[in-house]
Amino acid sequence: MLWARNPEVAATITNEHTNPAYLPGFDLAPELSATADLEEAVSDADLLVIGVPTSGFRRVLEDASDWIRPWIPVVSLSKGLESGSLLRMTEVIKQVVPGHPVAALTGPNIAREIMYGQAAAAVIATEDLEVACAIQKVVTRGVFRVYLNDDVVGCEMGGALKNVIAIAAGIGEGLGVGDNTRAAVMSRGLAELTRLGVAMGAQPATFAGLAGMGDLIATCMSPHSRNRAVGEQLGKGRRLEDILAEMHMVAEGVQTATVALELAERHNLDLPICAMINKVVKGEIQPPDSYWGLTPAGHEAEPG
Repeated sequence: MLWARNPEVAATITNEHTNPAYLPGFDLAPELSATADLEEAVSDADLLVIGVPTSGFRRVLEDASDWIRPWIPVVSLSKGLESGSLLRMTEVIKQVVPGHPVAALTGPNIAREIMYGQAAAAVIATEDLEVACAIQKVVTRGVFRVYLNDDVVGCEMGGALKNVIAIAAGIGEGLGVGDNTRAAVMSRGLAELTRLGVAMGAQPATFAGLAGMGDLIATCMSPHSRNRAVGEQLGKGRRLEDILAEMHMVAEGVQTATVALELAERHNLDLPICAMINKVVKGEIQPPDSYWGLTPAGHEAEPG
């Protein structure tokens, strides 16, 4: 059972088994139904999976909380951080519906490729590996393989911060920079998200896996990546407001850049790529100038 805010989208999914607004050209499983009634979607669920933007995550979960059955696992798909509180989404779940097993499903998962049946891998991150194993059995299908990880902080931070780096990579694409430059931005971006994640308690090895490097590569390189697309259009000189107005879905990196800098300040860290992208999305500098700002200081050392 799928919940959609728009009753027309829900009716199309249920009756025609398609979702042309978000997945045009694909047939959905006939067993899948949808509703715009949150109570109907949630009340009988044995597993609740939340895939809404971080800006609306808390509100939707609060609206659903009265109908969630006791003790069922709650899984976040959202790759971002909450403004103001600076919380990860699993932390928001624990606040709103305490007493439920909490997990995050993350990794390099471009939806269109999964719908085509192409091989993909993801990570289910939760502190309780028994719960993780149960969720793994539910979501693993065909060539979609799911791995287990108990480093929830690392998996969520990797998923959130890679969106900011993808905007930087997209700006480079729009500006026409070379492969060397894009590779430098991606590798230094990986160093930034690792640095902040470890400061928050994550395991360094997590960022070398699917939830870190894997997701970063896919989001920075794929033409289907929303955050990369935003960056590319910025690099071509378009206004951020116009770019976002044309999009059906949310590019989480726009908001995450600011939250990441607040977290970096809390941990006394320097995140130059996140800082430059934050200035770009706030209109404080122009995209071409951001690439000059991404040049590291002369004595900065690799790795780290």
